[in-house]
Amino acid sequence: MLKVLGKPTSINVRKVLWLCAELDLDYALEPWGSGFRPTNDPEFLALNPNALVPVIVDGDFVLWESNTICRYLAARAGRSDLLPADAQSRARVEQWMDWQATELNEAWRYAFMGLVRKSPAHADPAAIAASVENWNRRMGILDAQLARTGAYAAGEVFTLADIVLGLSTHRWFMTPIERPALAAVAAYYERLSVRPGFMRHGRNGVP
Repeated sequence: MLKVLGKPTSINVRKVLWLCAELDLDYALEPWGSGFRPTNDPEFLALNPNALVPVIVDGDFVLWESNTICRYLAARAGRSDLLPADAQSRARVEQWMDWQATELNEAWRYAFMGLVRKSPAHADPAAIAASVENWNRRMGILDAQLARTGAYAAGEVFTLADIVLGLSTHRWFMTPIERPALAAVAAYYERLSVRPGFMRHGRNGVP
């Protein structure tokens, strides 16, 4: 059986768990990370020298990096609806996945760590305000894309891009910041909420 290593509250672990729900894939979750077994344990470092979750173990195959894990599992299941075989269509999905992992994540990190996690290293009000401004601007980019497609990040069909972006969208709505009214993002959030995997692993069961 597939093993997923990581704590279920981690946004990156949730990507994998939501995808497993979409794939109806059985897995065993091993809790690692803050509050559980430490990721600097030699047993974990032997699997991922970066000491970060998630990691999957599929037989004798070990893989880390959440977006890469999602691509692997979708391809393993032959789900070309989630990860298209056509080069251009696949590139569009991966473009938005990579944007989430780099541009969007970097925008919200400081504000989220300061306002939600109460990290002493992220307590500068000016830096929090700059992070919020950058975060809102990036969400505006997503809003414009969703307004163009009228449905999902890469087009009319739900894909892996929506798993990673859906979790980030939930984080944006749940963080105590001032947010612009982004109609396409709001509609997208509700569109994703009809999916049981998102309700369980994205919205924490909150309707």
